[in-house]
Amino acid sequence: MCTASNYITKNHYFGRNFDYEISYNERVCITPRNFTFSFRLIDDIKTHFAIIGITAGIDEYPLYYDACNEKGLSIAGLNFAGNACYLEEKEGMTNITPFEFIPYLLSNFSTVGEVKEALTNINLVDIDFSEGLPLSPLHWMISDENEAIVVEPLEDGLKVYDNPVGVLTNNPPFDKQLSTLNKYMGLSNKNPENTFSDDFDLDEYSRGMGAIGLPGDLSSSSRFAKVAFTRANSHSGESESESVSQFFHILHSVEQQKGCTFIDKDLYEYTIYTSCYNTNEAVLYYTTYNNNQIAKAELANENLDSDRLIFYDLIDEEKFLNVN
Repeated sequence: MCTASNYITKNHYFGRNFDYEISYNERVCITPRNFTFSFRLIDDIKTHFAIIGITAGIDEYPLYYDACNEKGLSIAGLNFAGNACYLEEKEGMTNITPFEFIPYLLSNFSTVGEVKEALTNINLVDIDFSEGLPLSPLHWMISDENEAIVVEPLEDGLKVYDNPVGVLTNNPPFDKQLSTLNKYMGLSNKNPENTFSDDFDLDEYSRGMGAIGLPGDLSSSSRFAKVAFTRANSHSGESESESVSQFFHILHSVEQQKGCTFIDKDLYEYTIYTSCYNTNEAVLYYTTYNNNQIAKAELANENLDSDRLIFYDLIDEEKFLNVN
């Protein structure tokens, strides 16, 4: 399970919590402009926009979990178990597999508007990456500095939703996630007035009482409401340090700790990493479960005209700043 969000100050920020019970040796991956993207059913793309993101630990192909390109377009794929439906190849359509979806879009397009137009002709085909790596059931949040959408593969094809809250979690489908926010329309970042009764006084015994009723459990719907509220009421300056710090605080409001979400035997779902992209500058920041110090990778620091993938292991060991 995962949570994605965007956040806009002077720049556009985008990222996600990657929550799962098993790590697949996630790495920072930079795809230069001349790396050849091979596709199962369409022609290879030999020249494209440069991309930075986090992938599974597969050397030969960038299996991106989340990424942004040099033009500022960003995407994250989130688990959509029980709802995602991939189809057979369709004549006259752009037939790509789900693991090719992020590479295809970030290779070719600069804005969400361009992606919307392309999606009318895209068909996600049920082809596994390999026998050992079957497809994951996913839906995607796609964002730039002007707008965000959610793309969901259902039995009758791709559904595309505008995303006015800038948040996505897992199930149920996005339109139902959005409708659940109606239950919380009375919440506020200010303390409430007593509308319970005029017959007796009620005590404001704590700050933050305006948000009483905001869910705090780790289910998808609850995380959606919690991050939507936190993001909508977030306040920070526009500097890079303030903006990045605030973004991590938004997503860390729903991070999962080992032990709280039991899966099986000694397996617990937890927040393996949290990513944050300054998409205007194509800079990736991240933290991992065992390293709260923010790490940074910049697309511009690499040879972007290369034809070879560039990898950096995630830092997953706590770093302490000694003060004496």
